[in-house]
Amino acid sequence: MGYSVLLLVLLVVIIYLFASIKIVRQGFQYTIEYFGRYTATAQPGFNFYPAFLYRVGRKVNMMEQVLDIPGQEIITKDNAMISTDGVVFFQVLDASKAAYEVNNLYNAILNLVTTNLRTVMGSMDLDETLSKRDEINGRLLTVIDDATTPWGIKITRVEVKDIRPPQDIINAMARQMKAEREKRANILDAEGARASEILRSEGEKEGQILQAEGRKEAAFRDAEAREREAQAEAKATDMVSQAISGGDAQAINYFVAQDYVKAVEKFATSPNAKTILFPVEATQLIGTLGGIGALAKEALGENGEVFSPPQRKGPFDNQGD
Repeated sequence: MGYSVLLLVLLVVIIYLFASIKIVRQGFQYTIEYFGRYTATAQPGFNFYPAFLYRVGRKVNMMEQVLDIPGQEIITKDNAMISTDGVVFFQVLDASKAAYEVNNLYNAILNLVTTNLRTVMGSMDLDETLSKRDEINGRLLTVIDDATTPWGIKITRVEVKDIRPPQDIINAMARQMKAEREKRANILDAEGARASEILRSEGEKEGQILQAEGRKEAAFRDAEAREREAQAEAKATDMVSQAISGGDAQAINYFVAQDYVKAVEKFATSPNAKTILFPVEATQLIGTLGGIGALAKEALGENGEVFSPPQRKGPFDNQGD
């Protein structure tokens, strides 16, 4: 009988000891209540609190958690209706505050994010809500983190996942984007045409400058050639004038024959001339050429008589006899 009571007492003690042991998993903290009043926070690992006197109040997750914000309708500053949703990352820093400072922590965070999301996005235009998502996230993070600090949690990040304007606004935005891109394309085409015209004008300008320089150079060369020709002609005229002043009558034949040959050359090269009529007899031209030959011999310093071809009589020369 005594052994049975002893074993029973021993069994009760063992059960009581096991009931007093609190094993806390890593990433969690347990609040310990003494007759319903918070007294301590059990850290991960082995903890011993006498049973029936102390009990676990709340099991608080200390890891970073993610809370989805369901989609909702928001009216922007310019009266555009948009649908948006988001996500919140938070972490509990003080288990006792998260357990006893707010009732239903997740629901409180959800409602806080929802109301502030409406406030922030409702104060912005539609274009701003679509283009300034980082600014929206930053403002939400600041406001929500300040509001949840007394709850012993830290809001690490707030992200707006999706912003969906109405279909008619989406169509209008697509038309606007298309018009803007067409405008840019037209501007680029106009700039390209302008650049092409400028380059073509510059090329024509350079070509005209080069042509003008070429004509200038050609005119300079022509003038130089005419100058040299004039100098040679003047020198020849001076030599002939000296010969005439010295009493040499053959020098006159030089100029006469030169002009005569030029006139005959023009008759011969005329495209409309079929028959050439000489204004003087050929014998006179031969005599003139003979005079040129004599003049040339005298100019070269050769001796001898000048060859004079026999004069041929014309058909009317015997009328005077």
